[in-house]
Amino acid sequence: MDKGDLSLDGDWCYNDSMEKILLTGGTGYIGSHTAVELIKKGYDVEILDNLFNSKITVLDDIAKITGKKPRFYQVDLLDEKGMEDVFRDGNYDMVIHFAGLKAVGESVEKPLKYYENNISGTINLLKCMKKYGVKKIVFSSSATVYGDQDGVRLTEEMQTGVGITNPYGQTKYMIEQILKDVALADREMQVTILRYFNPVGAHESGFLGENPNDIPNNLMPIIMKVSTGEIEKLMVYGDDYDTPDGTGMRDYIHVVDLAKGHVAAALKMKPGVYIYNLGTGKATSVLEMVKAFELASGEELPYTVTPRRAGDLAKIYANVEKAKNELGWVAELTVADAMRDTMKYLNYYSKKK
Repeated sequence: MDKGDLSLDGDWCYNDSMEKILLTGGTGYIGSHTAVELIKKGYDVEILDNLFNSKITVLDDIAKITGKKPRFYQVDLLDEKGMEDVFRDGNYDMVIHFAGLKAVGESVEKPLKYYENNISGTINLLKCMKKYGVKKIVFSSSATVYGDQDGVRLTEEMQTGVGITNPYGQTKYMIEQILKDVALADREMQVTILRYFNPVGAHESGFLGENPNDIPNNLMPIIMKVSTGEIEKLMVYGDDYDTPDGTGMRDYIHVVDLAKGHVAAALKMKPGVYIYNLGTGKATSVLEMVKAFELASGEELPYTVTPRRAGDLAKIYANVEKAKNELGWVAELTVADAMRDTMKYLNYYSKKK
């Protein structure tokens, strides 16, 4: 394709060659926002999802924003026949692979479920890609692969796979290794691994946001459910860390910035394996997040401080220079922007119910 027709600047752009991308897990939180950004840049987007932790109505919300409703396949990655049917006539140029179970606590309780779903599902996907000649894949990885490295700005060159505290993180690390081996065996493979930090926020329209079907594990969806009364109060695990207010600090990235990072990766695909952190390079504490939400909502958020959880780290944040230098991508939105857009989504979602 002639990538001269595409730009990361501005909202809309025409791509006359219509490179075709399959998003696995594309109705999920990050996948749906990425679908929007890809469609806006002129890509032909199709979505595969089993709807285990998302809703079919997301497709309508994508259409409200972009004017285009992606073709959708309700297929599980473990369904080999279903996957074969999707790829047989797909003619895909690229796969962006979001699909996977992601609840950290559940992964500890049900490790076999996570290893089977995330790893076996990815292997099925890669088999289909190989059979039908799809040589490009962007993988949704996680900062959890860095393990128990605490209080340092994490770079892509640091050791991974040591000190990972849960099966969810292990599956991300193991899939990274599988992708590296696949690319080593086939020198035409183009693999980009994106290590996410902590996605937050919603689309500025309010039509898309985070709304997990299961009990949330991450801070922001818990804050949202406390705000709506679905959860009584926020549990703040530890206020005795070596941080300014004693609570844990994380790198929170607006989901739209994260989605745009996938567009940047899609534009720069080339043979080999390339790994990038997608974060802001800044750390925000739990209590700072609470205060930011209170400022955006105008309401006090009930919370209580409890003892630390085993394995939690004081401060985790990204070095993002590599993505800036090689992809031309930087996060532009703030935590305040994320809270503003979250409130728009909460207002929109409350009207849909």
